[in-house]
Amino acid sequence: MKLLIGTTNGGKLRELERLLAGLDLELISLRDLPGAPEIEEDADTYEGNARKKAVTLARWSGLATLADDSGLEVDALGGAPGVRSARYAGPGHDDAANRRKLLTALQGVADCDRSARFKAVIVVARPEGPTVDAAGVCEGRILRLERGSGGFGYDPLFLNEPDGQTMAELAEGRKDEISHRGRAVAALCPRLLAFLKGS
Repeated sequence: MKLLIGTTNGGKLRELERLLAGLDLELISLRDLPGAPEIEEDADTYEGNARKKAVTLARWSGLATLADDSGLEVDALGGAPGVRSARYAGPGHDDAANRRKLLTALQGVADCDRSARFKAVIVVARPEGPTVDAAGVCEGRILRLERGSGGFGYDPLFLNEPDGQTMAELAEGRKDEISHRGRAVAALCPRLLAFLKGS
């Protein structure tokens, strides 16, 4: 069975390909299907954005499509950047700019008040309309300085306290086990194949 991974984010694509590797699926990338529609992520929830992407791309491609939306929620910032995590520093800015803005926003905030979490919602849509979804959360804390060269997004600032490492320092296997996206995929997998078969 074919499953389109509905993201153009290279780091996210590699992570999802690893997480889904054990399933009997042929994973298709948007790079394999040029001309995909631009989808504005204008919903105010992760589920809304993920569902919009999955449904739109499934109808466009004729393939079952997996899409996710995820974000970083920092308690000291009232849950920001949240659903705007990827666009926190504004249009045209990259992950590094988002991290710089986050550190600026947290200047003067004590280490004990830097609690945060990554959240992810994954939605899989079939072209004819049905969807299935799952969510995952990973708790942590925002550091004052970046550590590690792996991962992407806010990973170098996000400390997984049980391991004493940032998400950018963790080995891929460990990150996949504990990450918000890893947990969402783990929750989805028991239902995914039956859903794709139309059950």
